[in-house]
Amino acid sequence: MSTPSLASGPEGRDTLRPLLDTVLDALEAGAHARGGPLPAGGPDAVTARVHAAVGDVLPQDGDPDALRVLVHALAEGSADPAHPHCAAHLHCPPLAVATAADLAASVLNPSLDSWDQAPAASALEALVTRALARQAGVADAVVTTGGTESNHLALLLARERHGPGVRLVCGENAHHSLPRAAWLLGLPDPVVVPAPAGTLDPAALDEALTTLPGPHLVAATAGTTDAGLIDPLPEIAALCTAHRARLHIDAAYGGGLLFSDRHRERLAGLERAHSIALDLHKLGWQPVAAGLLAVRHPRDLAALRHHAAYLNADDDTAAGLPDLLGRSLRTTRRPDILKVAVTLKSLGRSGLGALVDQVCGRAGEFADLVQNRPAFELHDRPTISTVLFRPAHATDDTVARVRRSLLHQGRAVLGRARLDGRLWLKATLLNPDTRLADLAALLTLVEEATETVTEEAEKAVAPAEEADALVEGPTPR
Repeated sequence: MSTPSLASGPEGRDTLRPLLDTVLDALEAGAHARGGPLPAGGPDAVTARVHAAVGDVLPQDGDPDALRVLVHALAEGSADPAHPHCAAHLHCPPLAVATAADLAASVLNPSLDSWDQAPAASALEALVTRALARQAGVADAVVTTGGTESNHLALLLARERHGPGVRLVCGENAHHSLPRAAWLLGLPDPVVVPAPAGTLDPAALDEALTTLPGPHLVAATAGTTDAGLIDPLPEIAALCTAHRARLHIDAAYGGGLLFSDRHRERLAGLERAHSIALDLHKLGWQPVAAGLLAVRHPRDLAALRHHAAYLNADDDTAAGLPDLLGRSLRTTRRPDILKVAVTLKSLGRSGLGALVDQVCGRAGEFADLVQNRPAFELHDRPTISTVLFRPAHATDDTVARVRRSLLHQGRAVLGRARLDGRLWLKATLLNPDTRLADLAALLTLVEEATETVTEEAEKAVAPAEEADALVEGPTPR
């Protein structure tokens, strides 16, 4: 048996070219077989198709057709964020140029835990992270896998700076990763402040900071996952200054507004945070993962310093070899910064800003469509690119069943959010190529599904009423 070819080295390029053709052809064939934004049939049907395609996971002898078969199976069974009717989550279609750069990162396979494994990648990461930090108005940033890791890291830095008694104070609209990080880090139970309008209430925050002993870490949100709302950042920052509290802003969703001249003012006050979670696999159109944690004071990152003689020996560091262990909690980590750097350089701030403006504008137009169709109810005008709506006069049970019906049929991927005590359908628009006609067709699908679900519910009720009538007998005169 011949030795399998490597992706790099003298034969790497010639080996990869036909394999890339195989992948691209399998992606296309798989998408055609899927036929829509999501595979039809639900979890059982998808699982059965995957099992049939894979067969024996580890056969005695290898299968030379495995690449084509498994890529086809994955494409056929995937949700396609590039489809205009796939709009449930903060799940973006990645840019082609970023995806191509990600291939280069995989081929070269640098590991950013020591300079001798990633000489150019480490220099590139330092350059790009600091440039992005400056965009947010702060000094430095480190690469993370996304908002969850960034939030966890922010709480860790706060604990190391202010001690294990630092208490998280966040709105009830905050991302679930924040209280979870407090639990993982052994911090006191978080204090959850009301967010009656979907954003953190400054008066309630002021009361909490006044009555609770410190030190405090206040976590604000710039782009909630439910509705894309932005907390009143300037007021929150002012309260943190007055109460000498540390401020973290989770801008994993809304941070992309920094690229837009039209929308960046919505993030006023961001620069006053001690730490900021950013995430470019949302409004940055990057393949997962592409997160950052930006910090106002680089000294806070000193808490991450760690020594391992085989990676950052003292004499190597003294001789000028960069120490990379202090840039992450992870040891082995891939150069995710390459795809980000290529995107920033290729599109520039104006190009990225235009994409942000496109999806935000399309969300406003979709809200207009909802408002102009009597069959629907709009929750509110979008703040970023998320629109909440629901069939008019429908029960929460009907709303939930409509969403699942569309998923099961593979016709549309919509999210769900509970606000104001009611269940809403959620459309998160991150595809710049989505047209208004696509969104009008999406509403038609929802309307048709609502009619079907309602009819099915009425048919299910009728036999039950007839049975009750037989048991009770005729009504006495």
